[in-house]
Amino acid sequence: MKFSQESVIDQLIQGVDFSGSIFVKQDEKEFKLSSGYANRVEERLNKVNTRFGIASGCKLFTAIGIAQLVEKKQLSFKTKLRDCLNVSFPHFDPNITIHQLLTHTSGIPDYFDEDVMEDYEDLWKQTPMYLLKSLQDFLPLFQNAEMIAQPGEAFRYNNAGYIVLGLIIEQQTGMTFQHYIEENVFKPAHMNDSGYFSLDRLPQNTALGYIDEDDGSWRTNTYAIPVVGGADGGAYVTAPDMVKLWEALIDFQLLNESLTKELLTTHVDVKEGVGYGYGVWINSRNSQVFKYHVMGYDPGVSFHSAYYPESGYKIAIPSNHGDGAFDVMKDFEEMFHRLDT
Repeated sequence: MKFSQESVIDQLIQGVDFSGSIFVKQDEKEFKLSSGYANRVEERLNKVNTRFGIASGCKLFTAIGIAQLVEKKQLSFKTKLRDCLNVSFPHFDPNITIHQLLTHTSGIPDYFDEDVMEDYEDLWKQTPMYLLKSLQDFLPLFQNAEMIAQPGEAFRYNNAGYIVLGLIIEQQTGMTFQHYIEENVFKPAHMNDSGYFSLDRLPQNTALGYIDEDDGSWRTNTYAIPVVGGADGGAYVTAPDMVKLWEALIDFQLLNESLTKELLTTHVDVKEGVGYGYGVWINSRNSQVFKYHVMGYDPGVSFHSAYYPESGYKIAIPSNHGDGAFDVMKDFEEMFHRLDT
């Protein structure tokens, strides 16, 4: 694929109301773009190295953390929940495994079921978002609910399953989940600008998330998402840092080769051409992996990032608006194929 930076920039955001940053890299070639405001009131512009919330885009970090414990033989993917976490789940099937939690096939209830709930903000009407400061704080939202399916029965995207995985990491390491990921995933990957930051203590050069109302007004997402991100989502990263994550992962700097391949293997088919590994979506075309990718959506957040193994391209598209990242990703892939053929 041949491109000029100017032509790519023109095409990626043409017709898209995009607020965020874009970073693309292949070998030593890279290009970058930022657009929109990190702070609309102060008219502070987004930069390529601005920190953005990425919502569920960081489930991959949780999966890497679990796989690191498997590499250390503290766990296996077949380990049952009851054998690795001292938390009471009165109605959960005792045979749920870590593999099933990682692949959204555990059948446990979710605290936010995206198949039946449309507005993430509805969660905070009874449980104020500012009380969710630790993974333990999420437990009352799903801990005593009934199973929704038998373990291993079917794929059903599940945020609560990743909260449980984060609690397993905390019990097995004696560290808070956030500290573990920052020390054992971000640091080895040289993601020096990324972290799990509290909404009321955001560091310099962090974009505020914005929600646009139907009447043309807008507000920040300060009261629309948990005050501190957890194992199912909510880290803040820069676009270049996310590309560093892909590089560290595929270079076996975070896991050994065997476990990296296990993480990036399709363990469950979601629909034709789309599978799920451990914390990562896997898209195939003509029986070949086209891309490994992660994505995240929250009020005031949209995020897409991918690694394309055939070409070696890595792309990260964080946005401080509820949409836009998908359109940029789609335009990139359309251009990618047009220029490759």
